[in-house]
Amino acid sequence: MRGVAWAAVLGCFGLLLSAAGGQSAESHVAPGRDDAGPRSAEYARVQERLARGWNTWDVHSVATQVLLPDGLAIHVGMKHNSSLNGDAWLGDALIGRLDKDAEKVTPGPHAWDGSYTSADYEWKGHKWRVESAHDGEDLVMLVSPLENKAALPPTVVFSVGMLWDLAKGEVVAGGNGRILTTGASGAIVVDCTCGEDTQMPGVDIPVDTPYISADLAGPVGISTQKVDVARGTEVKPRTLEQVKNVITRQRDAYEVSIASAGKNRPILDAIQTTLGWDTIYEPEKGRVISPVSRVWSVGWGGYVLFDWDTFFAATMASIGDKDLAYANALETLREETPQEFVPNYARAGNWKSTDRSEPPVGAITVLGLYRKFHDRWFIEDAYTPLLSWNRWWNEHRQLRGFIVLGSDPQNEPVNADDGSRGTWQGAVYESGLDNSPMYDGTFYNKQTHLLEYADVGMTSLYIADCNALAEIADALGKSAEAKELRDRAERYRAKLQTLWDEKAGIFLNKDLHTGKVNTRLSPTNFYPMLAKVATPEQAQSMIKHLLNRDEFWGDWILPSIAHNDPAFKDQEYWRGRIWGPMNYLVYLGLENYGDAEARKAFAGKSYELFLKEWREKGHVHENYNAMAGTGDDVDSSDRFYHWGALLGYVEYLEQSKDAPGR
Repeated sequence: MRGVAWAAVLGCFGLLLSAAGGQSAESHVAPGRDDAGPRSAEYARVQERLARGWNTWDVHSVATQVLLPDGLAIHVGMKHNSSLNGDAWLGDALIGRLDKDAEKVTPGPHAWDGSYTSADYEWKGHKWRVESAHDGEDLVMLVSPLENKAALPPTVVFSVGMLWDLAKGEVVAGGNGRILTTGASGAIVVDCTCGEDTQMPGVDIPVDTPYISADLAGPVGISTQKVDVARGTEVKPRTLEQVKNVITRQRDAYEVSIASAGKNRPILDAIQTTLGWDTIYEPEKGRVISPVSRVWSVGWGGYVLFDWDTFFAATMASIGDKDLAYANALETLREETPQEFVPNYARAGNWKSTDRSEPPVGAITVLGLYRKFHDRWFIEDAYTPLLSWNRWWNEHRQLRGFIVLGSDPQNEPVNADDGSRGTWQGAVYESGLDNSPMYDGTFYNKQTHLLEYADVGMTSLYIADCNALAEIADALGKSAEAKELRDRAERYRAKLQTLWDEKAGIFLNKDLHTGKVNTRLSPTNFYPMLAKVATPEQAQSMIKHLLNRDEFWGDWILPSIAHNDPAFKDQEYWRGRIWGPMNYLVYLGLENYGDAEARKAFAGKSYELFLKEWREKGHVHENYNAMAGTGDDVDSSDRFYHWGALLGYVEYLEQSKDAPGR
């Protein structure tokens, strides 16, 4: 045992257990969980299944592995060494960070359950790979140098501590490459393969927990093992070869799992990896969720759930992890405000946009999951907040029979830092299309708090929400509410038909303040196909616009404003760039009509765009340049934003018959 008597190790564990009160560690939930609304017993079990085992749960670093429910964390840090001045420390690593001198992380595979992960890192002239794998309930990690352009090799540091105050437990240095821990899972040892000759426990780094360090001149492994303290069984550290064998076995298992998807293999790999890296444990409300990206979540204090973004994450997760799909859908609904709508955002500190919502895609998401998995408890949990939200739109966002946008500054509680409350911009944010040219020059009424603009896209999404929720009501035997929803859908369907422009051959938005029709075209003008409002003849006319290279068709599709619109050349955010959610919603609309050739071509082109940077850089972009097919040309396109994978998901829908939405 590297010269350490096993009795001494057990003695250390005895001290740890004594410090914990001589009891087995007891889990407890972080404050704030009760504020998130009720959980059914079935859903509580979903979260219990998700929040268990080793995974990349810590939002602050993709190089950290955490054991749940303990909160035991192993952080992988890197120290840049110099012989003069210029030492530097990389404690946390994120995908897509754009700060000067920031690390570059290229994500590799990430299994749904974290049984295998891999990512490459580049920083200060060093390149290395971090892989992790499960060996039963144990974790192994392998850090391998790939390239070193610096004068000296870097020092890899494995620091071990407890996160989030989830459970009673302690961590102590055991000496000679071993760290001893206790927690909810019992006694665990953490071992390094670095050996006594290369280990440098005295290296000066800014961490305040026990750690093991070694020069990264060759591969270094770390592993955990449970210890039966009562029986006193000696635990031998894994060798480097044993660590590598576990890594290889789980890497091969991952490859076999995605290969079983056949022609869907690249899509399954991409979506599983994207959601794998973006899924975190959120301690404030004690839950597993998939925020849009870690960079966004860190900037919002630990997490941020955007309404439609997270519903789309639920849909994509359904291809491989039903529990994660349910968690993302239900946690988004559980963020409902006191005014009974799902907010535009919900962030750390329990702050929410109480003035505005976002596109109502919750019911179509929930219905798609129910059609696939048939769990009645799930729609029972989702139904009440979905119905409240649906009624809220009708009561608070209706103007002259259309669904319009708004921002209600009087709603409590007030987020004082949100300067968009009660403004034109706050109302436009409700569309989810923050700076879309469609809304240029529109009028926000400060008395009614409404944007006086008949919105084809929002009205269509609301009708689709009514249709989906009525089907859910039918499944639950709520016939009166099903009729209420269908009657409401019919009223809005009739009003939406008044926006059909026979000459243009498409539904057009209308400025209700001036009475003028807006001829600017966006993918949202195709959403009446999603709502099944368009007649077959109208749909064929609309598809001609879709396939028109002067408007939407091209090498890369779909631009968020037509090619021939003056704003297209801006290529900034929703002013001309391509967005996964728009392609997804337009694709669902195409499914409702009979042009299989157009639908197939649409899905294929969407997938081509996604694969371009996925294969080149491992990027999943928030949005893409509609002229160059890249996302890296601007800083306002997050490099690992999960809804970018919707561009691949539409091809999955095209190839699959059992996916939500079919």
